[in-house]
Amino acid sequence: MGKGIVSINQKLQKSNQEVLAKLKESLGSKWACCVLITCTEPAKDGKMEVEMNFEGDETLAAFLVENASQVFEERSFLRESK
Repeated sequence: MGKGIVSINQKLQKSNQEVLAKLKESLGSKWACCVLITCTEPAKDGKMEVEMNFEGDETLAAFLVENASQVFEERSFLRESK
């Protein structure tokens, strides 16, 4: 996505706090970190609000997001090369 299309709000909103609480409960006690990324539907101008929240170590959260990004990029490359 290009710059200006997505604004990231890292303020933890109440609804996301509830989602994170449910995730933590579902995952049990063996997790070290979790990342929750949510977005609104795009507006007519194409902009959408994106929120990223995490629990656990910030460095580990960054590692998870970076590696997830690589997975999506690889899948996109494989689809395009067909």
